[in-house]
Amino acid sequence: MGQLIPQKNVYAVIDLGSNSFHMLIAKSIAGGLQTIGRVKRKVRLAAGLDKDNVLSTEAMQRGWECLALFAERLQDIPKQNITIVATATLRLATNADVFKTQAEKILGHTINVISGELEARTIYKGVAHTSSCNGKQLVIDIGGASTEVVIGKGFEALHYKSLNMGCVTYLERYFKDCKLSTSNFDAAIKAARDVIDDIADEYKATGWQVASGASGTVQAIQEIMVAQNLDDLLTLEKLYTIKEQSIAFSTIAALDLPGLSEERRLVFVSGLAILIALFESLEIEKMGLAGGALREGVLYSMVPELHNNDIRKRTIDGFMDRYHVDQKQAYRVSSLAMQLAGKINQSWPIESLNGLPLLKAVAELHEIGLLIEYKQYHKHTAYILENTDMPGFSQSEHKVIAAVANAHRSDIQKGCFDSLGANSILAQYLVRLLRIAVILSMRRQDDVLPKIELIAENEVLDLKFETNWLKDHPLMASELQQESKQQSKLGWKLIVN
Repeated sequence: MGQLIPQKNVYAVIDLGSNSFHMLIAKSIAGGLQTIGRVKRKVRLAAGLDKDNVLSTEAMQRGWECLALFAERLQDIPKQNITIVATATLRLATNADVFKTQAEKILGHTINVISGELEARTIYKGVAHTSSCNGKQLVIDIGGASTEVVIGKGFEALHYKSLNMGCVTYLERYFKDCKLSTSNFDAAIKAARDVIDDIADEYKATGWQVASGASGTVQAIQEIMVAQNLDDLLTLEKLYTIKEQSIAFSTIAALDLPGLSEERRLVFVSGLAILIALFESLEIEKMGLAGGALREGVLYSMVPELHNNDIRKRTIDGFMDRYHVDQKQAYRVSSLAMQLAGKINQSWPIESLNGLPLLKAVAELHEIGLLIEYKQYHKHTAYILENTDMPGFSQSEHKVIAAVANAHRSDIQKGCFDSLGANSILAQYLVRLLRIAVILSMRRQDDVLPKIELIAENEVLDLKFETNWLKDHPLMASELQQESKQQSKLGWKLIVN
């Protein structure tokens, strides 16, 4: 057997959290990161801390056994491409050195026990690199023994705090008997509020445009809401409802909410109590799920070529590269779609619904499915988009882009945007403009595009061409007439003259 050559463009991050240990392995390709491995084990390290913050031998043993599994996978990765970070429990444990010495021996690597502040800033970096927010963003990550609360703008964290409360420590403290009752919940919420109130005024005074949750608790709540046919934005009202639904089971062992995974169940209620306290204390109106967190923040710090600022552009360029998109045609359709949107800006609120970047993205990516085959290429495009991460776009934006791609040509199915909830009207606007832009660009040449006028009145679109232009372009005229029929089937009116 020859010696294994480490792969230069492969990176690994191990995060020794207070609830779970995670290993993330990614490959840097086409100007982006592709996850090629994830391993997660519930170690519940924080459960091994006693009142004097001494970590039990049993908890350490669980951690070491998990790291022995991780060590096998690290052999093929260059040493300089591996980073291992440890968080709250190993910050708190008075005997953390005992754990660390043995762990470093098992892994053959140094473990960095990072401060709460650095953890908060790195979590923010992970969120900033995987989502796109133009203004200030509030990011919350509920861990096993600490909760990080950050407000940042762009890639910079402005306010960052690591609070001494987590879903494992609060489980031990407030749900010790595993009973679910209003009094247990209220005690946990009150304790969490006492911790958060110290920073509440400063954070509320700074303000934010978007709130994102980067933890398993937020993801678990979102999965429960989706299972109950609710949209995926968290609000205090929804959290109260889930709290009441949980109390009805009376014990954690019996807790069986639709959408709640088995591995999340044990620490779910303590995480929910902390989240309710955060919503109450910081007066958060709504929150979505963040695309990345601590591991992604560490990863993006390690890969120098990813330190560029336009994440959406990086994502779209990566797709175009990977699927050999005809870039001239993509930009032709995109610029025409944006031009059409500009003409009806007064009548349709596409811009105020933040739809322009989504229209641009779907127009540039609408042909990625051509690499598979022509006839159903719109469906292939939608499938690829739906099942690939899109850093820079939120979960709901990602869904809109995939749905519009799916409906951008041939028959449109009735109700195809129903699953988008509040975004279904926006998707309808975008698809109507994109379909026209695709037809008008069918010759794949710049010089054949006519001067056009587009007027929107309520749901009616009126498309006007120069005299005789349609007569001189019979195929285009015929395609537009068919499009008018297609749109009328869904009750949309398109007038072509």
